[in-house]
Amino acid sequence: MTAVLPLIALIVTVIAGWALIKRYQTHMVLLFAGLAILICVALAGFGFLPKGVKPSGFWLFDIFATLKSIATKQSAGIGFLIMTAGGFAAYMDRIGAAKALVDVAVKPLAALKAPYLVLAFGYIIGQLLVIVIPSAAGLAMLLLVALFPILKAVGVSGAAAAAVIGTSAGMTFAPTAGTASLAAKVANLDPIIYLVQYQLPLAVPTLIVAAVAHYFVQRYYDKKGDDQVAETVDVKKVEVPTVPKWYAIFPVLPIALLIIFSKLVVSSVKLDTIASLFMVWVFVVIVEIIRLRDMKKIFKDAMAMFQSMGKMFTGIVALIICAEFFATGLKTSGLIDVIINSANGVGAGMGVMTVLLTAIVSLVTFLTGSGVGAYSSFASLAPDVAAGFGGSVEALVTPMQFASGMIRAMSPVAGVIIAVSGAAGVSPMAIVRRTWIPMVLGLIATLVFNQIFFG
Repeated sequence: MTAVLPLIALIVTVIAGWALIKRYQTHMVLLFAGLAILICVALAGFGFLPKGVKPSGFWLFDIFATLKSIATKQSAGIGFLIMTAGGFAAYMDRIGAAKALVDVAVKPLAALKAPYLVLAFGYIIGQLLVIVIPSAAGLAMLLLVALFPILKAVGVSGAAAAAVIGTSAGMTFAPTAGTASLAAKVANLDPIIYLVQYQLPLAVPTLIVAAVAHYFVQRYYDKKGDDQVAETVDVKKVEVPTVPKWYAIFPVLPIALLIIFSKLVVSSVKLDTIASLFMVWVFVVIVEIIRLRDMKKIFKDAMAMFQSMGKMFTGIVALIICAEFFATGLKTSGLIDVIINSANGVGAGMGVMTVLLTAIVSLVTFLTGSGVGAYSSFASLAPDVAAGFGGSVEALVTPMQFASGMIRAMSPVAGVIIAVSGAAGVSPMAIVRRTWIPMVLGLIATLVFNQIFFG
């Protein structure tokens, strides 16, 4: 039965992949895939309980005790960070601070006269904004209002502008983004340290490669001019209050504080990420009270923090819980050990496994349009794989994490691509035709520099 378990896990994984491609609900697919594998592991008489969880005396109860342990750990740890970050982002959006930041960031582009240079810089600014606005869809909606008209005004096509905006959140290297937070947790690193020491060294060259690719690709297709026109969707202005431009500092403030009070600057004082988000949230609420003096409205807006935290649990945190449950099944079945031993047997190293796992995440992301689901499913396997090859977890999870965002930007079923294609009045396939080259070249750059810096 021992030799059969990895085969069963592989079959279940293939079935789960098929279900995801057919767009079955991701959470439930991963949950039941993990359940199926763990039942087989239990019937084979092998242990699977997480460290610190005592056996109940009945294997079925132990399986759900495992699920409870995972859910408790994620909800109290990385899950709560993701919920808090999502709530803070929602509040910044509600009061107009996020839009103020975007407006301030993109306004200088209007002074440039070279259309495709403006476009390339627009992509860079969009990627930098993802540090403080980690939602791909949310950032795209703001850029469609603030950046899209500027790009159209300087002479690029709507499809080119939409392609750039659709890829603007490709590298989610924000320390408060869901996949980035999960990567830092898997690597057992502080999110800011992970950002500075591992993500940015890869993000900078990747950003340059993708921006240059956008310059040439969008200019080529604009000259070719054969984008198939689809139904145009009017881009409506985001209904947010008009606020002073200095409100743009509020979305950036938590990250600035985290950098200052970290090992990078002031090592004697430690500021927790969640604490910084709550502290700035309360501070901004007080600023709103002083500025507006409408207590009922201000408190109602402030509740966006908690309301969005609930939505983040439903969407992302629950997905991470189900994905780790599935990963627990894969690990306890012995499938990961078989893969590692097979790779060692043919002389494959850490670099090959990094490319392989990145390719798997990329494929699932492209087919489903969801980078979070694909990455969450495989991220927790990274420590075992890295240990098996004597490599670092960081060198494994970072390319996987970048791939989950960049490949999403070339998936015709991704929500952000559908949204920007509607704004440009072209089909999603017309946008994907313009995004795949910059994103693939960017991902290749990520893998190459990952090998150079951390291989």
